[in-house]
Amino acid sequence: MLTVIEQVLTPAEINEFRHQLQRGDWQDGALSAGARAASVKHNQQLSDHTEVARKLSHHLLQRLGSHPLFVSAALPERIYPPKFNRYRDGGHYGTHVDAAVMAFDEGRITLRSDLSVTLFLTDPDDYDGGELTIETGFGTQQIKLAAGDLVLYPSSSLHRVEPVTRGERVSSFFWVQSLVADDGKRSLLFDLDQAIQGLTPDRPPQDPELLRLTGVYHNLLRTWASV
Repeated sequence: MLTVIEQVLTPAEINEFRHQLQRGDWQDGALSAGARAASVKHNQQLSDHTEVARKLSHHLLQRLGSHPLFVSAALPERIYPPKFNRYRDGGHYGTHVDAAVMAFDEGRITLRSDLSVTLFLTDPDDYDGGELTIETGFGTQQIKLAAGDLVLYPSSSLHRVEPVTRGERVSSFFWVQSLVADDGKRSLLFDLDQAIQGLTPDRPPQDPELLRLTGVYHNLLRTWASV
C-alpha cells in the first residue's frame, strides 16, 4: 500500500526545519549506506549526532505519534528516528531496496522495516527532478509532494530518487516496524478504519452497525498484530 498524507507539518514548522537544516552538519550520504547501496547513493545526509538532528527528529516523532491518519496507515510499533538528506547538483539515489532489519540507539534497538517514509521539506517548484520513483505491483509511481507532505510505502519495494538538476531537495526519511507486518492485512485494516471514521460523524455513538464494524476492526487487529 502506498499512502500519501498531506500537511503533516505546518508552514511555520517547515520554515523552522529549513532554517535549522541550513546550518546543519551535512556529510556524504554514502557513509551511512551498506556496500551495495553506497555505490548508487549520491546525496548528503545530516549527521545524526548533532543537536539539530536530534531536535528535529524528536519534534517529528511527537507529531507523528499524534497524527491519526499516520497511525491508522502505519500502525506503528517502532519508528526509526527520522533522518534528513538533501540532493543537489545532480545528486540522486539509484535503484535499491531498504535493509530488512535495522539497528539504532547505538545498536541497542533493532527494527524490522515494514514501511519506508519520506517527508518532503522543499516545495516541488523549487527544484527540478528529485522524484521518488517506486516500483509497485501496479507499475512505477513517481512521487513529488508539497513541503510538509509525506508518503508511506512498503520497504520491500525497489525505489530510487531521480537526479536533482536544479535547486535542492531536502527531506526527512525513516522506517516503521508495524504491529501488522503483512502489507495486505495492514491495507485492509486501514480501509476499514477509514470507512468507520467516515461513518462516525453521521451516526450516534451507540449505533449498532457502527459498533459491529468497530468490533470487526479490533478483532482483526487482535488476530494479526504481533505484540
